[in-house]
Amino acid sequence: MRWSIFIFAVTFALSCAISITSTTLLEGFAWGAGMLVVFAIILVGIFFDMMGIAAASAVEKPFHAMAAERVHGARHAIYIVRNADKFSNFCNDVIGDIAGVISGTASALVVLKLVNSMFQGHSVLYTIVSVLFTALVSALTVGGKAVGKSFSIHYATEIVLAIGKFFYFLERRCGIRLFNGRKNKSNGKRGSKRAARSNQ
Repeated sequence: MRWSIFIFAVTFALSCAISITSTTLLEGFAWGAGMLVVFAIILVGIFFDMMGIAAASAVEKPFHAMAAERVHGARHAIYIVRNADKFSNFCNDVIGDIAGVISGTASALVVLKLVNSMFQGHSVLYTIVSVLFTALVSALTVGGKAVGKSFSIHYATEIVLAIGKFFYFLERRCGIRLFNGRKNKSNGKRGSKRAARSNQ
């Protein structure tokens, strides 16, 4: 319940921030530059969707071997895999869905600018352009995520390690620590049970 409330608040805040930013940018750009902004939002959604799928598909074992060899980011990768449900929820549902909604809104603004600059007064052309551009945005989003999912499943270990190295860089170079380093509660329970059996 706490995670649901937290993710609700984060989604609301990010949606407001991204919507305001994208709308402000699109209002100051021509329709051509606006199309680039829409495609950039689509790429962001695909990128985070790939990270969420990779976290859900990866297994811990390779990262334990890397951590034993002191590979940078391996311990962070282990934490990501152990919390794959929350990590993928944030990447796929929060960022991915926000990007999908914002790209739809942004595409509507781009179409409006395009029609006002080139097809003003032609309602039929406005409908055709609107339908085609919306279909293009939807096709790019779904097709890009389909390719990204396949890539993430096959290269889950490499992608999660790259994310772990990024988190390691943030922690070491920028002083931004995203993980508290606490041990899993289940590990602690197992240890207490083993201790009790040995005492008996």
